[in-house]
Amino acid sequence: MSTNTLDHIVHLTPPGTLQQTADQFRQLGFNVLDGGVHAGGLTANSLVILGDHVYLELISFTKPLEAYPPSSPSRRERESHKWASKAPGWIDYAFLGNGLLTSPGRISDIINGRASDAGLEGPLYLDEVPGGRTRPDGEVLKWVISEPAKPNNDLPFFCGDVTDRRRRVPTHPDSNSDHPCGALGVARIVLLTPESSFNTVCEQLGMVIGEPPISQRPAEARWHLSTLNGTRPTTLILSTPSDQEQEDSVLQSSPSPNIYEVGFWVGEDGREGSVRTPFGRIVWVRE
Repeated sequence: MSTNTLDHIVHLTPPGTLQQTADQFRQLGFNVLDGGVHAGGLTANSLVILGDHVYLELISFTKPLEAYPPSSPSRRERESHKWASKAPGWIDYAFLGNGLLTSPGRISDIINGRASDAGLEGPLYLDEVPGGRTRPDGEVLKWVISEPAKPNNDLPFFCGDVTDRRRRVPTHPDSNSDHPCGALGVARIVLLTPESSFNTVCEQLGMVIGEPPISQRPAEARWHLSTLNGTRPTTLILSTPSDQEQEDSVLQSSPSPNIYEVGFWVGEDGREGSVRTPFGRIVWVRE
């Protein structure tokens, strides 16, 4: 099974700011759709659907930590959420899974098998867990999540649909992916990792993707990623920091993954150069 299909990229903002963030992305020229509240009610999202059928998940916690009574089950659940300690910005990315919750054939089985064959110690991925979200229209969506075994790495998680992906990612009508900024799809995701961890992360990403890098230098490695509706190349770039801004980005984003920037393909009339959301870097890449 292919394990290199980019599904979505996650952008976190402070608790209760989802609508404000959606408006900010609209000002950047993106068409933003309502998403809904996730199972458990801790987080809510909005979606930016791209022409390659990758989407941006604009997400925030529904309430600040102090809104939950101390020592309550809801407080403990909020504190233990995998993104509870993340600084706002591009915080995570997901590949498309296969929706299997039990062995054999789960994503974790596939990747951990590769790692074992290569002599890596310990599993790279945990056993799968169910997930879901309720859309604003009340429809319940279900999926299966495959998470990296360690939270402090640059590996993607996997999201495999149990209900139809088209209900989770509304790619139709075509107008859903029509963006005033001219964004057509994801051109690149740039990950930063400290020099001390570069070789380890590079090896692990190869296990996840199932292929070695298409190019590699001492401080940079690149892989091609697939998309469900891809007509343009999508590249995952792993690099070490090259200036103080990037060094600061690595420190701020700990625990990893540290997505330094996301590049979007644009047509001739699309935006140029780079821009920042309030918390993340965007680069416009001409076809």
